[in-house]
Amino acid sequence: MDYIANLPPTHVLQEKDAAHHLHPFTDTKSLNAKGTRVITRAEGVYLWDSEGHKILDGMAGLWCVNVGYGRTEIIEAVHRQMQQLPYYNTFFQTSHPPAIALAGKIAQLAPDQLDHVFFAGSGSEANDTVVRMVRHYWASEGKPTKKTIISRHNAYHGSTMQGPVWAA
Repeated sequence: MDYIANLPPTHVLQEKDAAHHLHPFTDTKSLNAKGTRVITRAEGVYLWDSEGHKILDGMAGLWCVNVGYGRTEIIEAVHRQMQQLPYYNTFFQTSHPPAIALAGKIAQLAPDQLDHVFFAGSGSEANDTVVRMVRHYWASEGKPTKKTIISRHNAYHGSTMQGPVWAA
């Protein structure tokens, strides 16, 4: 299937991107002068850009596509779930069968005594949540000033307020 034939030329996509899209961790002026690389499709571990170049996706879509692109069994499972219940939060004393089943499976695979799961929407959100949980834990233990977090130098911990601080 040739998806590229249905797209505007690269320069048009780049102009529209420059006009409306802010990119994270990017010098916007120099990026807009250069023009973005426009990714148009993916399969397995490869991406294709709007110029037809095949690229090995060594970052797995920023570390979140580690099973590869176009996995039919995953697409079909997601499609079935989207028809039944695409999303619902677990705030306010609610849950749903997929969250219950996944939490149980993760607890089964985790080491002993790690039997509770907290779901987050992103790695950044997960990092901010764990900081809040740890601070709450130490406050409840009578040590509210215990707030030191150890991290690798220049590690990537997300782009929220707390995540970058860890790498400072």
